[in-house]
Amino acid sequence: QVQLVESGGGLVQAGDSLRLSCAASGRTFSGYAMGWFRQAPGKEREFVAAISWSGGSTLYADSVKGRFTIYRDNAKTPVYLQMNNLKPEDTAVYYCAARGSVDGSRSYNSYGYWGQGTQVTVSS
Repeated sequence: QVQLVESGGGLVQAGDSLRLSCAASGRTFSGYAMGWFRQAPGKEREFVAAISWSGGSTLYADSVKGRFTIYRDNAKTPVYLQMNNLKPEDTAVYYCAARGSVDGSRSYNSYGYWGQGTQVTVSS
């Protein structure tokens, strides 16, 4: 069974940092583009960041640009999300996703594999 499992979420204060990890089991995602999405209560799932299969190309939502960094280690953990200067509006469940393509995408419909999510809560 193919699985993506996120970790690294938690409760932090505004201005703190967290690093999310996304581990894979059942297969390797070294040839897949990866993405991070988030969903806050009562809101739709939204794009956060994406990275190409090679790691050479990245995309970011305007709301996180300059604060979040997506990167990957194709050995075991397909993708990380380093989150700095966290704000209360970053509070959400964060999901990693894999896309069978070279480049990442802002569209969650284009990702075929999803993790269960990890909660990030930022207090003011």
